[in-house]
Amino acid sequence: MADLDFSRLAVWLSTPHQAMLEIAHDVGYRRVVLDVEHGLFDLDATDKLVALARALGMAIYAKVLGPEAIPIQQALDMGCDGVIIPHIEDAVHAARVTAAAKYPPLGGRSFSGTRPARYGGAPQSYYDGENRRTRCFPMVESAAALADIEAILALPTVDGVFMGPSDLSLSRGRGAYRNGPEDQADLRRVAAAAAAAGKPWIMPAWSNEERRLSEQLGVDFMVVIDEFGALKWALTEAAKPV
Repeated sequence: MADLDFSRLAVWLSTPHQAMLEIAHDVGYRRVVLDVEHGLFDLDATDKLVALARALGMAIYAKVLGPEAIPIQQALDMGCDGVIIPHIEDAVHAARVTAAAKYPPLGGRSFSGTRPARYGGAPQSYYDGENRRTRCFPMVESAAALADIEAILALPTVDGVFMGPSDLSLSRGRGAYRNGPEDQADLRRVAAAAAAAGKPWIMPAWSNEERRLSEQLGVDFMVVIDEFGALKWALTEAAKPV
């Protein structure tokens, strides 16, 4: 994987860890995903972390608390470059939920004069620009979402999709995710649908095998290390005998 472009790799944070964000930037990472759904984020700390990421020139995406308008809008109002929305079911559900990520007439996002608007009012060009700039990635982590993947990707409020392999395997009745042939077949279907729609897909690729397959299938970017895993790995490595 030595030839991978760092700009296509992302770090996964579960806490508002400013030092890890800065270290990741210095190492060469240019994307970060905040796991607000399962992590330990309050609004004030998240807002500061988003501001730091933007100042460092890093793209920042929030996996929001759930498929609801308020957490989606809060993440975008802070200045996140995109939202990753968990617990999406069929295309009808996806259409209703993802509307919160886009301003009218495309969607139903509510205006807030916060960081993206530079703390003031905004002309029409701002709304049009935000609709183009911010990315909305519903997650493919349920059997229903996979069944409707083509229809979900066709939605004008959807800019691409984010894979949720573990929950998708559970939802499909396979139990724990093992990156087996059936898991890979699901990934191939999503990748093909995304290519047909001309939209990107993103993969949390923790293993070299996942990364190689994702690269072959045209992944847009991959999350390759998470905060807790990085700490555990470093602590384990430090304790090995010399």
